[in-house]
Amino acid sequence: MSSTPDVSEDKGPQRKGQCFHFDLWLCLTVQNWILDFGRPIVMIILPLDWFPLNKPSAGDYFHMAYNVITPFLMLKLIERSPRAISRTAVYLCIITFVMGASIHLVGDSINHRLILSGYQLHLSVRENPIIKDLKPDSLIDSFELLYYYDEHLGHIMWYIPFFIILFIYFSGCFCSTHEERRITVPGWLLLGPSALYYWYLVTEGQITELFLLTFFAMVAMVMFQLHKGLSPDSNGLFLLYSFSVTLLLVALWVAYLWNDKVLRHKYPGLLYVPEPWSYYTLHIRKNH
Repeated sequence: MSSTPDVSEDKGPQRKGQCFHFDLWLCLTVQNWILDFGRPIVMIILPLDWFPLNKPSAGDYFHMAYNVITPFLMLKLIERSPRAISRTAVYLCIITFVMGASIHLVGDSINHRLILSGYQLHLSVRENPIIKDLKPDSLIDSFELLYYYDEHLGHIMWYIPFFIILFIYFSGCFCSTHEERRITVPGWLLLGPSALYYWYLVTEGQITELFLLTFFAMVAMVMFQLHKGLSPDSNGLFLLYSFSVTLLLVALWVAYLWNDKVLRHKYPGLLYVPEPWSYYTLHIRKNH
């Protein structure tokens, strides 16, 4: 039997442009807003009687759907790339993505149930009123382990392959024809919602370093291709402009909360980027 090549079939010369993938970008944007951003909102709004605390919530089902639909859409996006791409690299990214998102599903499910019981996201695990007095102390260690799986390991295994796939796709979005460099009107309409979602992804996921690395790698790729006489096509420009607006939104978010002492204490790292849900529990829920 003939072996399957590791590199996917090249669907055309790299200099040839491609049409704007409005259908895939629209599906990605809509499902990201509904299944990812809307997930914790649904968990808070719907009555607890419908989803008992010892059963999966509506947000958990949203997360399950996200873990299936997003990898599928990412694979369809890669299929439309005119550039030859290693199947092994793509498969490893998708497998790691699903595993990381699934780890996050469990940790985030329990974490949002703790919020309904009084857990405050702007405080560390040991500083939370509902946890700091638990006995024995090993229970607090267990909650810290849960936090690590939710906010660190889950995010790393979820977002790193996500941005690698986007960059792999972006590396094939270059052409030499002027007609293919224009973003269509529907693309411009999608740009705002897409950039705003990436802002939420970067801030809530605490992946500023990963986002900046991906963005500057994209800029370096553009400069490298310009020397070869190639420019980003409409899909490449859509990604590049979305990330540029996202960077601006993150900068405005940091500037707005620059002097917040409580959030400064919660996020003491080199890059101070507070999470939106920490801001919610500190300033919005407390006032309502």
